[in-house]
Amino acid sequence: MANKVYNFSAGPSVLPEQALKEASAACIDYANSGISILSMSHRSKPIENMFAETEQFLRDLMGIPENYDIVFLGGGCSLLFCMVPMNLLGQNETADYTDTGVWASKALKEAKLFGNVNVACSTKADVYNHIDKNLKMSDNAKYLHITANNTIYGTEWHNFPKPKSGFLVADMSSDFLARKVNVSDFGMIYGGAQKNISCAGVTVSIIRKDLLGKVDRTIPTMLNFQTHIDGQNMFNTPPVFAVYTMNRTLKWLKDMGGVEAIEKINREKAALLYSAIDNSKVFVGTAAKEDRSLMNVPFVFKKDVVSDEKNDEMSKDFIEFAKARGLVQIKGHRSVGGFRASIYNAMPIEGVQALVDCMGDYEKKILG
Repeated sequence: MANKVYNFSAGPSVLPEQALKEASAACIDYANSGISILSMSHRSKPIENMFAETEQFLRDLMGIPENYDIVFLGGGCSLLFCMVPMNLLGQNETADYTDTGVWASKALKEAKLFGNVNVACSTKADVYNHIDKNLKMSDNAKYLHITANNTIYGTEWHNFPKPKSGFLVADMSSDFLARKVNVSDFGMIYGGAQKNISCAGVTVSIIRKDLLGKVDRTIPTMLNFQTHIDGQNMFNTPPVFAVYTMNRTLKWLKDMGGVEAIEKINREKAALLYSAIDNSKVFVGTAAKEDRSLMNVPFVFKKDVVSDEKNDEMSKDFIEFAKARGLVQIKGHRSVGGFRASIYNAMPIEGVQALVDCMGDYEKKILG
């Protein structure tokens, strides 16, 4: 019998088997209708009910207050990078942005098209290997923007900063529902779903009701959050299948005991893997220990064990060694190199243990 495959991809990423089976079945027959969910009208009652249920799952799991709207959109988080300042930042206003990784940098770049941007911190010079908590914020910023978890570099805000003025906006693409957060501490939370809560094709935006409609610019209809709020996420044909996959993933999480239960498991998984890295004679982590992510764990070979000349060859060898054991998608991002294990909610602790065992066996292989 072949080894079970554990997928450590940074995104699109592993999803719960239960959710995959239910989403798969819905492609043939949704809700005993005899019609595939892929060809069912978004105006039909079953789909409207499914959207309402998905929103309620999110509200229950995250404790989202009633004075926040939830918007499901296509276009990816990269589109939201411009929609956020377009809807929230006036042309003559300033926003504080933290530059803690590639995606934070991309969000910052888009914001400059719509208003003034103050870079409150940047760790780009250190290849984003830590988070600078000493923020230099503006006196009159409309909002402070953070990227909660930096997928490529494996760093995470463990304590969210408080804005000097205005409100906090967070891109939570890669740690959505991985840990408890107090939604009321934020003016807006947004993110792509394909790392922790669904397949690619849908984004989630959670927006405090009093924040929209304040900018003095004409916003294109489709790029105006209020359009989709007023249309109850049905202004145009929404990404129905991706929302259903989210629905089933959220149901799985709710059945597990919710965010509190999964956070406990996530902390156990991360501790297991980081302990193996810290005790390894071959591997070393790349992120500052105090900023290590619960979701994305990058590591490389120790330079005194594997020389720069042999690094590429040895990296390929370890990736093949892991693949033979059913451990896939562990190649690191090109900007960091080495390896990266993404251990999102749906990654079982058995998968992390299998990777830890693999690392130990590889150490014996090359050190004897």
